[in-house]
Amino acid sequence: MRNKIFISLFILLAQLALSSEAVAQVSPTWLMVKSDSCRMAYNFAEAVKYSEAAIEVLDSTASQKAEEQLLLARNGLNMMNFCSQPTVVAKQKFELKDFFLFYPLKNFSWRKTPNQLDSLGGDNLSRAIYIPDGTKEIYYSSKDEEGIRNIYTTHLEDSLWSVPTLINEQMTSSSDEIYPMLSPDGQSIYFASKGLYGMGGYDLYVSNWNKETNDWDIPVNMGFPYSSPYDDFLFVNTEDGKYSIFASNRECGRDSVIIYVLEYDSMPVRKAVTDISELRALAELNPVGDHTRIDNDSAVSDEGQQDESIKLYMDKMREVRALRDSVSRFGKNLEKLRSGLAGATAEEKSSLMAKLEEKEMMLPALNDKLNTAVRELQNIEMDFLANGIVIDAHKLQAEADKEIVGASTGYTFSKNSFGPELHLDIRKPKASFDYSFMILPEGRFAENNTLPNGIIYQIRIFTLGRKAAVADLNGLSPVFERTTTSGKHAYSVGLFKSYKDVLAHLNKVKNRGFRDAQIDAFHNGQVISVRKARELESKVKTLFMIKIFPEDGNSLSEQATAALRQHSDKDLIKGVESGSVVFTTGPFDDKSQVDALVAALKAVGVENISITETSSE
Repeated sequence: MRNKIFISLFILLAQLALSSEAVAQVSPTWLMVKSDSCRMAYNFAEAVKYSEAAIEVLDSTASQKAEEQLLLARNGLNMMNFCSQPTVVAKQKFELKDFFLFYPLKNFSWRKTPNQLDSLGGDNLSRAIYIPDGTKEIYYSSKDEEGIRNIYTTHLEDSLWSVPTLINEQMTSSSDEIYPMLSPDGQSIYFASKGLYGMGGYDLYVSNWNKETNDWDIPVNMGFPYSSPYDDFLFVNTEDGKYSIFASNRECGRDSVIIYVLEYDSMPVRKAVTDISELRALAELNPVGDHTRIDNDSAVSDEGQQDESIKLYMDKMREVRALRDSVSRFGKNLEKLRSGLAGATAEEKSSLMAKLEEKEMMLPALNDKLNTAVRELQNIEMDFLANGIVIDAHKLQAEADKEIVGASTGYTFSKNSFGPELHLDIRKPKASFDYSFMILPEGRFAENNTLPNGIIYQIRIFTLGRKAAVADLNGLSPVFERTTTSGKHAYSVGLFKSYKDVLAHLNKVKNRGFRDAQIDAFHNGQVISVRKARELESKVKTLFMIKIFPEDGNSLSEQATAALRQHSDKDLIKGVESGSVVFTTGPFDDKSQVDALVAALKAVGVENISITETSSE
């Protein structure tokens, strides 16, 4: 078990502990490794000391990693004061790829995450989403443009799902958040995060719904033993109110997890645990041995009626699966040892080579054992065929996948099935107001008169002592309104970034009947002279990016792709923004090229387009 390995390592390192004078002479790398080993062995006090020692010998630019380790160690040290001691019903190891299917939740409710919610594709920790039939609000994890997983939410409106949005600021960190799960009453949400207050890896958090603010409260780390220095995730309270369940890799490799089943406790008692051995024992979460704690509703089914040959077949299936898992883990350990040779010292290489040779000699015997078990399984299948016995392989495999833990608890881990492929009809995002200068059959006023930062030119069409009406605009759109120092109403069109651009449109405005139209200039919303604006403009270069939200929510049409190739040689990047697929191209430094490309896209039916501007400064 992985935590025991770290504990053994910690004991070894403790035996080799150096004096304060020697510590100053060792490398910062060694100090950081020692700190990390202590933290993973739940010795947070020692982890703090070694991180502090590393920071002292590192310069300010190189100490960031050590400071991060120090923070994690201090967090762990603090959490030792608030430990709960749940009653453990059962625990069992499962492969990471489908461990969630062994939770006692509604069958067929785990779905492969649809592309509409996670177009960038999932990984082992985010390949599924729990959506029971009748769900009207979904919380899920998806990557943002930076590749970081955040929690998004969408809800059903009539027959369409709302545009996904981030859950809130408090539950969003600089690292990943995964597996959001609502409590049965909908008043709490549980999730795992790498970036919030924690001990390292994924920690477990809970946030409660605040009826006064109509939002989720600041999330709270669930503390020991739910959170640990390892990866802990997918916390669930069952609907029957019997169990609390979560998964962790604290006792196994990263390609698998252990599911812990605990008795539900609405008011857990928390106390300080200062003894490290007691803390480690608490983190192991071993099931109770009390035979009176039998859950009759989850009792192990009697397989006594099964045909002996079928039972033998299923036992052999379990054996083959276990051996395959062992071979896989063995191979990964060998690769880890081989990769460690590259950066090892001569002394370390000698030790690693000895370990490598020892394990390489063991691997053939393990493979032989697997091959023998596979042949025996095949022989049983041939006997079935020869005797005319028809078996349902899928059903028997599902039965073989059931893992039973401790007759004293009577708890059975049963494997659910994925539900049917999910397709969500998501409402298209509302098109943002187009502030580019236009001449329409009927003019319109701008929805927001606030000017963006930077250098902005506008064409003032007139100044009135009264509010203007749509009829006064003569088709110009959108028209911005501002109040002058004399209290009059000034009306202008356009948000032009360059003097060249505003000058090109000035005659268009005059030809619409506004002979006295003139150019105004602004910098960060403040009026400046046109001359001053041009001076500032000469020092700044504006770049444009084009974002395209596909009509089908996933891909661009062939016509749109052809238009992009014809009018631009820029790369086209697919990403996700607020839970929706978006294609981005650019940057462009020529606004006329941007306008031509946008016009070409709109000509082939692409409507949902936005243009963002950035400064080259």
